[in-house]
Amino acid sequence: MSALLEVAGLDVHHGDLQALHGLELSVSAGETLAVIGANGAGKTTLLRAVAGSLPVSAGRVVLDGEPVEHLPAHQRVALGIALTPEGRRIFPSLDVEENLLVGAYRARRGPWDLASVYDLFPLVSDRRARSGAHLSGGEQQAVAIGRALMSNPRLLLLDEVSLGLAPVVVGEIYAALPRIVERGTTVLVVEQDLDQALGCADRVQCLLEGRTVLEGPAGSLSRDDVTAAYFGI
Repeated sequence: MSALLEVAGLDVHHGDLQALHGLELSVSAGETLAVIGANGAGKTTLLRAVAGSLPVSAGRVVLDGEPVEHLPAHQRVALGIALTPEGRRIFPSLDVEENLLVGAYRARRGPWDLASVYDLFPLVSDRRARSGAHLSGGEQQAVAIGRALMSNPRLLLLDEVSLGLAPVVVGEIYAALPRIVERGTTVLVVEQDLDQALGCADRVQCLLEGRTVLEGPAGSLSRDDVTAAYFGI
């Protein structure tokens, strides 16, 4: 498989604080890569830098051979990068269907539309006329993912899918990931839940203080190895 996303020598700062240090990462087309690590490891910073909502201090972000680190976020969406941010950030004053249609504003041509999103997440379909302010956390997460899919991304960035959700809801959302990949979308997911990360991903990359400390095929990494890297033991 060819690399759809390549990150090379990536430095990112938050003011005087350096959050990523020369980070290297690649995601092949059709692959699911899970980036794991404790709070402050640089996971969300990585996704935001790839999506274009954070500037990079040095390094490259390359989508299918084309550098995009100089492009603003909306242009990256048009090229096929979509981010589901931590905290979902759906519009509380809009109903479910309106929230989804926002994601289609700069949509590429592809398999995702209202019908396919509703098929993927039946709980979203059942609540299509309900306002965002009256959705549960799990419903909001499904809407946020559906909104990103409405842009027909080549690369879907998922930030902390399980955060604050009941385990049964997390399981339902992760069960949808193989169907997303089957439709031609590559997935880069950031996660703190080790079980979910190891269960959903083809490969795992663990960050600690903005650097990679472990990476490899999910099936080849023991939980003890991952836990040690996760906590810097």
